Amino acid sequence: MSRKNMSQMATTAPLKDAEQAITSDYIGGDALDDLLSKLIRSVEVAKASRDGLPEKIWMKRQFAIGVNDVTRVLERMPAAAAAAAHSDHCSSKAMCKAPSVPLQVVLVAADCNPKWLTKHIPTLASTRQVPVLCLKDNKGSSLRLGQVVNVRTALAIGVKARDSIINKAIDEVLKTADQVADES
Repeated sequence: MSRKNMSQMATTAPLKDAEQAITSDYIGGDALDDLLSKLIRSVEVAKASRDGLPEKIWMKRQFAIGVNDVTRVLERMPAAAAAAAHSDHCSSKAMCKAPSVPLQVVLVAADCNPKWLTKHIPTLASTRQVPVLCLKDNKGSSLRLGQVVNVRTALAIGVKARDSIINKAIDEVLKTADQVADES
């Protein structure tokens, strides 16, 4: 087999894995309604105590909204294998840049177009060990996902890892998602 064919196979394998994860592991129906209502409620409570920050700045501190923003934050995070080596390296040199706030979870509308975007984000997130919750609904999933952060549409939302009521709500959702995965 030529090198070109081998490299093509190597790049398509993670995409196939991500596509299988998207189509098999998703949140829909009543579970989707519960998730969205918990998140919307926690965002409303957090907004009430945002310490006088303008809403746009507060949103940027809490979320990465949209495919480009989520991808940018994921790319700035160190890869899972290199994360430990990076922290050791930074402790020995004072010139290391402070890393951007990592993502706690990425919420992706699984039935959106173009399809390659729903393959790219989970693949990138898996290299950073960030959980991905795929929301699938034939009635405008990306619009419902946008309700969380009060934008008209949202293909992807990355929740930044900070100590807030939003993060506590996400932890709760991740625990129940892990329990459902363990039972199956």
